[in-house]
Amino acid sequence: QVQLVESGGGLVQTGGSLRLSCAASGSIFSITTMDWYRQSPGKQREWVAVITSGARTNYADSVKGRFTISRDNAKNTVYLQMNSLKPEDTAVYYCHLSGMGLEYWGTGTQVSVSS
Repeated sequence: QVQLVESGGGLVQTGGSLRLSCAASGSIFSITTMDWYRQSPGKQREWVAVITSGARTNYADSVKGRFTISRDNAKNTVYLQMNSLKPEDTAVYYCHLSGMGLEYWGTGTQVSVSS
């Protein structure tokens, strides 16, 4: 069983920055793919960014150039650095782990961007 715990959310003004963290329990972190997703009220959950076990990354067009995903395998943690935040980035952000036929979700952290 793997548990994912997100942190780092909060309220920030337009143009501000936040860094989200997702700490994973267990020993399989280094061989898994980690994603960040987000969900705004009344909208479907949308994919934001991914980092593979080999540290290859990809981003949704809406965040490309503003967000950076990274991972520290020694700390079993994935990060999402969010810069130049916009009100439309307001959402609950979830981390997602997949690999070895398994997948797990965190419980989410709220990010609110005021205009």
